[in-house]
Amino acid sequence: MSGHTNQRINKTHYLYPGTIFTHLERHLVTTVLGSCISVCVWNEKARVGGINHYLLPLWNGEGLPTPKYGNVAIERLVEKVSRLAGGGSLIAKVFGGASMWAQGSGALAVGDRNVELAFRTLEELKIKVVSQDVGGGMGRKIIFDTQSGTVLLKRNPSVAMRAEMNNGKHIS
Repeated sequence: MSGHTNQRINKTHYLYPGTIFTHLERHLVTTVLGSCISVCVWNEKARVGGINHYLLPLWNGEGLPTPKYGNVAIERLVEKVSRLAGGGSLIAKVFGGASMWAQGSGALAVGDRNVELAFRTLEELKIKVVSQDVGGGMGRKIIFDTQSGTVLLKRNPSVAMRAEMNNGKHIS
């Protein structure tokens, strides 16, 4: 008989763009973000949380309202975590929204629009944002612990930043 039977094995999940993850059991959820946003929502009393990964700020009413849109993804995430937690107050952490291309303005400024939508929606839902790492020119990899509410973060240079760092140098 092995002495490892009492060790707690963490379950892991990779969160793809346009999806939501919630679970009663502890999971370490990993996702990679550029201009996309992940909102992590957590209930401290119930020690349960969830995360989304949305690509665009607003569903325009055409087609299906999927979680690839921020206004759909945040509301569905809050509903799911609230249901799992049995009610109670929630806190949020917000990540992503990078400007991944050098000319990220106007319609191309998806990251900025995604960030704005996240904070506005969470404020309307009266959910306090306790941590954030948004905007800028770097992508991010995050790992969210659904039981403790902690997030590990690694920043990654964007395509535009790598091109600028190489500044005309030929790389083979």
